[in-house]
Amino acid sequence: MAEYVAPAVVKIVADQAKEYASPYFGYFFSYEKIVEDFTNQREALKSRKQRVDTQVDEAKRQTEIIYDDVDNWLTSAEEELKETQNLKDEIDRVKCFKWCPKWGWRYSLSKKLAEKIPMISKLLETSNFAQVGYRRPLQGIEFITSTGFMDSESSKSAFNQIMEAINAKGVNMIGLHGMPGVGKTTLAKEVGKYAREQKFFDKVVMFTMSQNPDINKIQGKVADIFGLKFETSSQEGKAEELFRSMQRVNKILVIVDDLWEEFKMESIGIPFGDEHEGCKILLITRRQQVCTKMNCKEIQLGILSEDEAWVLFRDKARLEDDCSTLNDVAKEVAAQCKGLPLAIVVVANALKGESLKGWRDANQRFKDSMHLYDEEVLGGVLEPLKLSYDYLKKGINQMTGNHIQMCFLLCSLFPEDEEILIEILIMCGIGVGLFPNFSSIEDKRKKIVEALKKVQKSGLLLETDGADTIRIHDVIRDFAHWLTSTGENRFMVKDTLEKWPHMDESYTAIALWNCCSIIKKFPDKVEFSKLKTLFLEGGRKRNRDFLVVFGTFFEEMKALQVLLLQCVSFPLKGFPSLPNLKTLWCQDCMLKNFSSSLTNMRSLEILALIGTEIDEISEELVKLSALQYIRLNLLRRIPKYFNYSPTHDEGIIFPPGLDLGLSGVEFEEEMNIPPNMVSRLTSLQELHVTTKNNLNLLELKSLSCLTALSLTLSTYQIPLEDFVLPKLQRYAIVVGEKYSSNREAFIRRLDIQDFSSSLSAFNNLFCNVEELNLRNVGGQKNIVPSIDEMGLNDLTSLLLKSCNDMEFLIDTKNDQGSTVAFSNLAELNIESMASLKGLCYGLSPTRFLQNLKEVIINGCEELQVIFQIDKPLMLSNLTELRLHSLPKLKRIWEVKPSHRAIASLQSLKVVRIEYCDNLKTIFSPCLALSMLHLQELYIRYCDRLEQVIGFGQEDEIIENHCWTKLKTLWVVDCQLLKYVFANTLSHRFPLLESLYLKNCPQLLQVFSSREGRDVIGDHILLNVPFLKNLEVSNCPQISCFIVQAQLIEKLVLRNVGNSRQLCNTDVPILNEGCIVVGNHEEVFQVQGRYSFSSIEKLVLMNLLELRVIWNDFAQVVTLENLTTLTLRDCKKLGYIFSPMMAHSLSHLVDLFILGCEEIKRLILAKDQVSSSSSNGDTSFQPMSFPNLTRIVVTDCKNLSSLFPFGFVPVLPKLERLIVERNSKLEQVFELEEKVEVVAEEEMKFDKLKRLSLEELPGLIHFCPKGYHSVFPAMIELKVRDCPKLTTGFFIDSQEFVHCKTKLVEQDAVEESTAVRNAIFNENIDWSRGGGKSQLPHIT
Repeated sequence: MAEYVAPAVVKIVADQAKEYASPYFGYFFSYEKIVEDFTNQREALKSRKQRVDTQVDEAKRQTEIIYDDVDNWLTSAEEELKETQNLKDEIDRVKCFKWCPKWGWRYSLSKKLAEKIPMISKLLETSNFAQVGYRRPLQGIEFITSTGFMDSESSKSAFNQIMEAINAKGVNMIGLHGMPGVGKTTLAKEVGKYAREQKFFDKVVMFTMSQNPDINKIQGKVADIFGLKFETSSQEGKAEELFRSMQRVNKILVIVDDLWEEFKMESIGIPFGDEHEGCKILLITRRQQVCTKMNCKEIQLGILSEDEAWVLFRDKARLEDDCSTLNDVAKEVAAQCKGLPLAIVVVANALKGESLKGWRDANQRFKDSMHLYDEEVLGGVLEPLKLSYDYLKKGINQMTGNHIQMCFLLCSLFPEDEEILIEILIMCGIGVGLFPNFSSIEDKRKKIVEALKKVQKSGLLLETDGADTIRIHDVIRDFAHWLTSTGENRFMVKDTLEKWPHMDESYTAIALWNCCSIIKKFPDKVEFSKLKTLFLEGGRKRNRDFLVVFGTFFEEMKALQVLLLQCVSFPLKGFPSLPNLKTLWCQDCMLKNFSSSLTNMRSLEILALIGTEIDEISEELVKLSALQYIRLNLLRRIPKYFNYSPTHDEGIIFPPGLDLGLSGVEFEEEMNIPPNMVSRLTSLQELHVTTKNNLNLLELKSLSCLTALSLTLSTYQIPLEDFVLPKLQRYAIVVGEKYSSNREAFIRRLDIQDFSSSLSAFNNLFCNVEELNLRNVGGQKNIVPSIDEMGLNDLTSLLLKSCNDMEFLIDTKNDQGSTVAFSNLAELNIESMASLKGLCYGLSPTRFLQNLKEVIINGCEELQVIFQIDKPLMLSNLTELRLHSLPKLKRIWEVKPSHRAIASLQSLKVVRIEYCDNLKTIFSPCLALSMLHLQELYIRYCDRLEQVIGFGQEDEIIENHCWTKLKTLWVVDCQLLKYVFANTLSHRFPLLESLYLKNCPQLLQVFSSREGRDVIGDHILLNVPFLKNLEVSNCPQISCFIVQAQLIEKLVLRNVGNSRQLCNTDVPILNEGCIVVGNHEEVFQVQGRYSFSSIEKLVLMNLLELRVIWNDFAQVVTLENLTTLTLRDCKKLGYIFSPMMAHSLSHLVDLFILGCEEIKRLILAKDQVSSSSSNGDTSFQPMSFPNLTRIVVTDCKNLSSLFPFGFVPVLPKLERLIVERNSKLEQVFELEEKVEVVAEEEMKFDKLKRLSLEELPGLIHFCPKGYHSVFPAMIELKVRDCPKLTTGFFIDSQEFVHCKTKLVEQDAVEESTAVRNAIFNENIDWSRGGGKSQLPHIT
């Protein structure tokens, strides 16, 4: 009976208790509600943290820098989740009896939970980050890549003079001049690289001016380096934005390359001189008078000495020392290069591999052509370049040689410093008749590309970052112009033209660039009877500044074969008759009556219209019977009502502000191609239409000569039947409404998106496709045999995304094993495939994936096993593997015992495994044994991972593995992992640079056993001589291990080993400095002055046993590169630096000390250091921290003072000083030496913006008696709960904040009015823009 009465009684009592008891009873009676709120809040925090983690991971992959508040939030969230895990466990254990609950237990737990709920809520409230990181500021590619700098006497002398001028006061502009090809640009890059590496400047930027500078492009490059996004579009507005942005950076080096005339840097936006004394400008020019006009410190770069020239020449020509006869001749050739590095490199490359006879012939040719050295501009470089040019014909027939030389000369027609599209060069080359013995465009393309490669290897052309462009050095370009100034092929190229020049009829090629800004009137008609090539360009501005040319201008150019137009507009009459025109390339032009003009170009073979406005595509195109190549991209239609036509009197340039009626230009939804027109272009060999169009694909069947095809198609354009193009060699076909691509048909590429119909129309393409992209394509369970039965053996790249019916790449269940499939596949990218179960269903086909190099698989929910290794050489070429978000993945590799001998990952370099929750092991022992080239291993968020390398099976022989090339190892958030490596892996990582072990709560050690490893006492020793980054965080179970890493740059130890006490706390002294990782009394064992001198960032957090950071102050440790020091919750740490260490902290920027309760002083007093550890040179020098910017010191209850100082500025760059909750702190600054201050001394903090002194019950002085502090830049001041503070604050007439220490009573008579009126013993909350407190104004 009692068991039924008791609950009722309890309820009555409880109700009464709620009414009459104190509020604390709410902890008991609201228990269920509190538990529910706590559980919901904690789960919300856990989910929010995972999302923020994911955002941070993505930001880091994009090389972004994570904001401090995001990092701090993640740390706080992680700590809160760990602290509340015990409470969550306790909730699960609490049980109430049916009639009598456990009152005390419930009350206690309820109170703890109630206290935690607002903390978690606060974290949730502050977790909505708009961005978690920001783009890392660009450094300038010129200073990252190798410059090929040669350390000659002349270059060393110039280098030293430049560096001396850079460091000299009053010198803000330096001019480096010298003859072309002497190596000025190379030296300038070396200066920039050295200045950046040595941190002489905060920013280093380099750009090229050239004869016709593109100011917008230059401003954009400078803005990129400074992380500036322009708000304005005008050149003047950008200049002002740049000017203000650069003024905020203290020290800047600007390198201006290839300057030809006096130039005002302010027009770009570069401040210098009185506007910015910290900005130094290094000008590079051929012309000394430019340096003189711009008041530069002039420095000349001379040529190489004879010996230096020979060393460079011998190296570039790859000559051996034992060929004395050949070398004697080669020395004579080298001498003819006159010490010019450019000439030496060019000639050496041209003669490399030549016979002795070839060298003698070359030498004789030099001797026969001495007259060329009298040329004024290029001087002695001409003849060496002429030799290389002539050698382009060596060993081949005359005609082919001439055509190779013409390829080179065509490059010189393009603007200075331009990256030239090879496709345009090819079409121009075909237009002027190169390689006529080859009938097809494809064959001619191959020959021209071969020719360009030969020219490039000769040193006359330069590579670019893209495979589709080429570049010509400005000196080489000038040489080509010299070549074409006389003779059969006469060229005229103008980048700057104030008026139409006087020209005779003999020119065969003319190129006029950027005409709109430089020439006011074109003639109506000119006579160029020999002109074969004409390039015309209007303005380069983004508003499409058109150059208007009348058709009569071309009437006397009957021999014209190539016409390239950019930003050119034709009035109503259109083109005149150009009977020999073969190539017409129009980009960003406006062509009226274009269709009717086509009848005037009956010989036209190449037609390209890119970003061009035309009236229409008409049937007139069919009349061009010779047409072999069509490229149509982003065409626009000119509306019929647009009929503006300038008269002759108006000139040919549209007036400023006139938009040419472009606002009325309509953008076509799709290009309207007349039906059955394409099928009648029977000579067509290449068709590239990358604009939306209405083309009927079946028309292409009639084009028997078609070899290359680029198309963008909608799904409704795909026919039901297969279209066969037997001669098609290259294609790029994009199908889909949402996806567009401008990539050209350099390979065979097929991209299909949002397509659910039959793919049979593409059967003829699948057999030889090289790149296949399928996005949201339905109805296919596999690729082989469903899409192609032949195995796609030409395929090199495969992308699959959201093809939700697909289960495997290949199904071989019904195959007898004879199929060869995916034998050339190199790249495999699979994303969001809901039904994917594996790559192969059944036995792997022959040569399956044997050339696979890169695999990326992401978001495949059903995937359980990826690779089934059952064929020789399978995956033997795999270099990179990235797996992400595969929740059901159990095994990456499946290797049967009978196949272990053939399983190999011999080429694997990069492995990244993330969010694979079911994965227990990554590599089997037999695979790990083969991974001799592994360089990077990332493992993150694999909750069930137990082993990186699994234990061998019963019959598997276990051998030691050695990943000697491993450079980066990340193991993060693996909840069950106990050992990173089991017994099967050697301890040696000779090239390891980065080691990160984070958030692994069960991790016991890096290795599972000490057997066979280097051991110091009871501790494993890792000797990693190249290690730069080491982080071990939140691994509470890990045992101590020792790391020898003298080059360490970043060290983070946080919550390491605090749940396990060391068996042996004594670490033996080693001959070399080492780092102790674990729950130990010390971190660094220092041996020698320069131990750990490379360290830049040091973070030590929650190390409960740590007492000293550096084991022996008798060693003079140099920390000259340390920029960031963070110490948090190191409860037993007593001090940080000795005075001698502190003197080396010249680069320290951030100092954060939090919750280190035993620290009494940051820097030991001199009397606390033994005499054996003193240093006579440094101990008497005043203490100074020239770069320290931010200081935060909180919750250090035994700290008595922060910084000692002498008679120099202690903290000249300090911007923020936060000192809070340090109960025994008496003074922030104290004198290094206890001396009486006779006269008042001033301490000036020029940069300090924020000062906070809060909850400091023992604080007496900010600075010692007799000192007066001034804060000119102060914008925020907080003083709270400092009852003993005798320092007062006030503002002077200049709005500078001051503080002075109040004198003792007997000295009060001498106190100034300022001190008497200052604020003492009051809370202050002041800011320059407002605030709760006001500071007294005292003059």
